[in-house]
Parts: sequence; structure tokens; C-alpha cells
Amino acid sequence: MASNDLQKESYHSQLSFGIVILILCTALGIILTKISMVLAFYWISGIGFGFILQKSRFCFTASFRDPYLTGSTALTKAVLVALAITTIGFTAIKYISFLNGQVIPGEEYISPIGLSTAIGGLLFGVGMVIAGGCASGVLMRVGEGFQIQIIALIFFVIGSLLGARDSHWWDTHFMANLDGIFLPDVLGWPAALISQLSLIGILYFLAVKWEASQND
Repeated sequence: MASNDLQKESYHSQLSFGIVILILCTALGIILTKISMVLAFYWISGIGFGFILQKSRFCFTASFRDPYLTGSTALTKAVLVALAITTIGFTAIKYISFLNGQVIPGEEYISPIGLSTAIGGLLFGVGMVIAGGCASGVLMRVGEGFQIQIIALIFFVIGSLLGARDSHWWDTHFMANLDGIFLPDVLGWPAALISQLSLIGILYFLAVKWEASQND
């Protein structure tokens, strides 16, 4: 009985705290609308994404880690579905700009893949598994009060600042003679879209097969 009473007390305490936070978030959102509707939109979007991440436990780290540790590919498949949806959406946006003779959104950010990409990916992959989350996962768990994630977030910021400071050195020494590849320029828009969706489909199929093999 004592344990049940403690659980009920904890539940009511968390509920009260949640209601207070909701009121404060709503009030701040209203205040931001007086300053800038864009800021208010960012605020609401951030809260919405945070809520969805927390409830779904959506995390890129888990999508890579869970197939090896638990055999589950649920998050892996969720990430692949998300990539497929965004591929279609962003292709439509970019293609409309292309047809209208406008600058394709994001085209200036297409970067080549070199040794620095491989090294950075390896370091980030090892780091996010040790930390227990990628950028979104760390932020989500900081909101939940996990202390180790607060430490991870601090060093995430430090590492990002150091990376931004040294990015020119890496580009100069490892990617000076490399060009970025924009698939529609190489394959054409329809073939590029089909190729990427096909690759995502193959990975989804392999994820399903992997989970089935682990459950046998």
C-alpha cells in the first residue's frame, strides 16, 4: 500500500508540474506573438517536436544501435520511412524551384564526401552511442532531467564550435579538389528520386529480415 501511495503522490506531483509548465509555455508563446510571429512559430514547433520525440522515443542513435543490441529494428524502419517522406517532399520543393529557374534551396550546401567526412562520421557515431543519443536524443533527455545527457550536450556544443573553427583546415587538406554531387544533375530528377527511394526500400527490407532473423 505504501508503494502505491508513493506512486500516486509522484503521479499527482508530476501532473501538477506538467500543468504549470504547459501554462508557462503557452504564456511565453503568446508573448512571442507580440514580438515576432516567426519566433512564436519556432517556439510552438520546438515544443511539438520535443513532445513527439519524447513520446515516440525517436532517436537516430537507437536506430543504428538497437539492431545489434536488442535485434529490434522498429526505430530503424521509422527513420527510413521518415527519410522516404522527406525525400519526396524536398524533391518536390527543389524541383519546383528548378522549373521556375530559381536557385534550388540548399544547393549551396552540397559538399563533397572525403576522408574528413569518414573520420567525422566515425567519431560522431562512437560518441553518440557512448552518450546514449544523437543531437535530438540528447536534447530530449536533457528535458527529461538525465544528468549524463547534460554533460553530453555541453561537450556537443564544444565539439561543434571546434569543428566549425577547424572546418576550413579539413576542407583545404582533404577536399580541395573534390566536388559535391547533386544526384539530379547526374541522373536527372526522376531517376535520382527513384534511386534514393529504392535504396531506402532495400534498407527497409533488410531491416525487416534482420529483425525476423533475430527473433527466430
